[in-house]
Amino acid sequence: MLKKIKTLLLMSLLSFTVSSVCAQDAESFVDNLLSKMTLDEKIGQLNQYNGDWGATGKITPDGDKEKQIREGKVGSMLNVTGVDKTRKLQEIALQSRLGIPLIFGQDVIHGFRTTFPIPLGETASWDLALIEKAARIAATEAAAYGIHWTFAPMVDIARDPRWGRVMEGAGEDTYLGSKAAEARVHGFQGKGLGNIDAVMACAKHFAAYGAAVGGRDYNSVDMSNRQLYETYLPPFKAAVDAGVATLMNSFNDINGVPATGNSFILRDILKGEWNFKGFVVSDWGSIGEMIPHGYAKDEADAALKAIIAGSDMDMESRCYKNTLQKLVETGKVPVSIIDDAVKRILLKKYELGLFTDPFRYCNAEREKAQTNNAEHLKFAREAGKKSIVLLRNKNNLLPLNKNTKTVAMIGPFAKATVANHGFWSIAFDDDSTRIVSQYDGIRNHLDKNSVMLYAKGCNENDNDRKGFAEALRIAQKADVVIMSLGEGPAMSGEARSRSNIHFSGVQEDLLKEVAKTGKPIVLLINAGRPLIFNWAADNVQAILYTWWLGTEAGNAIADVVFGDYNPSGKLPMTFPRTEGQIPIYYNHYNTGRPAKDNNDKNYVSAYIDLQNDPKYPFGYGLSYTTFDISNLQLSSSKMTADGKITVSVDVKNTGNYDGEEVVQLYIRDLVGSVVRPVRELKGFTKIALKKGEMQKVIFELKSSDLKFYNEKVRYIDEPGDYEIYVGNSSAATLKGAFELVN
Repeated sequence: MLKKIKTLLLMSLLSFTVSSVCAQDAESFVDNLLSKMTLDEKIGQLNQYNGDWGATGKITPDGDKEKQIREGKVGSMLNVTGVDKTRKLQEIALQSRLGIPLIFGQDVIHGFRTTFPIPLGETASWDLALIEKAARIAATEAAAYGIHWTFAPMVDIARDPRWGRVMEGAGEDTYLGSKAAEARVHGFQGKGLGNIDAVMACAKHFAAYGAAVGGRDYNSVDMSNRQLYETYLPPFKAAVDAGVATLMNSFNDINGVPATGNSFILRDILKGEWNFKGFVVSDWGSIGEMIPHGYAKDEADAALKAIIAGSDMDMESRCYKNTLQKLVETGKVPVSIIDDAVKRILLKKYELGLFTDPFRYCNAEREKAQTNNAEHLKFAREAGKKSIVLLRNKNNLLPLNKNTKTVAMIGPFAKATVANHGFWSIAFDDDSTRIVSQYDGIRNHLDKNSVMLYAKGCNENDNDRKGFAEALRIAQKADVVIMSLGEGPAMSGEARSRSNIHFSGVQEDLLKEVAKTGKPIVLLINAGRPLIFNWAADNVQAILYTWWLGTEAGNAIADVVFGDYNPSGKLPMTFPRTEGQIPIYYNHYNTGRPAKDNNDKNYVSAYIDLQNDPKYPFGYGLSYTTFDISNLQLSSSKMTADGKITVSVDVKNTGNYDGEEVVQLYIRDLVGSVVRPVRELKGFTKIALKKGEMQKVIFELKSSDLKFYNEKVRYIDEPGDYEIYVGNSSAATLKGAFELVN
């Protein structure tokens, strides 16, 4: 009888909500609901709790969370996954006085049930349609499991590979990062919120988190406003322009003010200049963390500074829950600021359709259908192979022949399964059987008469050499050795900064010992960041940078190793020769004493003990074929302030395989009112060419592409001379020139 009463109550609440939604538009509906709310209920909407099934930060002990939900004191939950769990909590939320539904959030970073390459690796595809589709699939699967909101994409520009969270973003370049941000927002949000295969995206971390001093996570950031506007804010602006529903604060301070309490970036820029209509959520506990920052005295002071600055929802710090009511009652916080934050959140709940049907994302049949979607797995394999970067292929060792008589596979990641997920993945009980290992992918591609040998050789991060002997024994028997080395999946990601970014443990020693056998080696490098591997780069015959590729990792790698797919990936970050070069990035400023080449050391900006240039430049990546880029033509030698010019090149496949090439266009502003980067990416296109085929590639440059922020942080263009470079990396040498005139 009690169950029947509860069901009738829920139905009556739902029917009331449905009729209300049908009768009113979003603004009037939310305004009407807001007028009925008590201050306590309003503050409840600003409070987000973890579901205790999993956490991405320190869990704060609470009383009965279900009781608080029933009392309307919780607006959102994170880390609650699956239709059964989300339905249960949503039913409780509807028992509150006004029956306001919860939003369920989850870190769906690079896939959900189907895992795709880590975002940095996926960006190496330079394929925006692929990036968008991966996010589209992730949203479809997550929404089927009851999720409304993902804490992605991370759009932080990162120039320091010691910072573990480089794996979660799109790399060092503002232009590429902005395009990737736009693609991922469109992918997650699909045709619009309210569709049952769309989730709210969350651009993070606002702002400049990727510039943490020393590459140490959660550290301070100190930069000019010009640098902030020109380099670090554009991907966020691109996300906002793409319609992103939410933003997340960063942990760092910017010029001494924590981002969570920084009214300059939240009120003046985001909600002011950009007119952002969504809401801002803190990162895990970041409101309370303004206390150890030394910026807030206590919880009340932290809450005051965060809400005034424009942080709308408190993730897991309890500062709003514990102190906001008194702050309002004593007049320190105007109720209008609370109302603005609550309204932003309620509008998103409205757009999601939760007031019409709070259980619209709680469909068991849809969840089951998305548990093992064959089409999604097929696409994960495609995304994986397109994210691999070929760094070296001496004497054309790759692709291997599938009839190779004996192949030895060696290394700590060769037979790993769950590791292929990489950091920031959603764990499922059947991961160890569902994920394709690299060993299985290789073995399944080999001819049935070929022999596959295996030895682990060593662990990923200790000094145990007991496995060396077995590895050398099987290497001696092989015609070719495939070695799977790098850093473990948990060695990059949040709180995973590294001062030493070489291969961990004794892996490089194992590689050198195997190389002494004289057997040809194909090296697979698994990592979430650029690593330093100079010995391998100079001595191993073939190197594939495989990142962490997800559910179909083994098959994707095998497709490339055996030539079923010709690698086309390009590096989204510069790879240093040593940690001493960090931070390192291609679009740096020149100096008054630039080195003319790597041998120039005499009173110029150079190291006396190291070459200036990186080991691998931004945009670099080889193919099994070769491409010739030539015949650079400009439609005009002058561009007017409201005009444009076209840039064309001929691209020819001059090798023996069909393949894809990423043609990249860079500019250089030779003289400016402030110093300008030596190069800036302003366009790229990925084309497929049959062997012997030639295609003309055309870029369009507008005067808006030449704009920059001057010393007064005004966005301008200036008449003057520009150089253009087109090629297949940031080291392109094919050159043209034009003049911007008034």
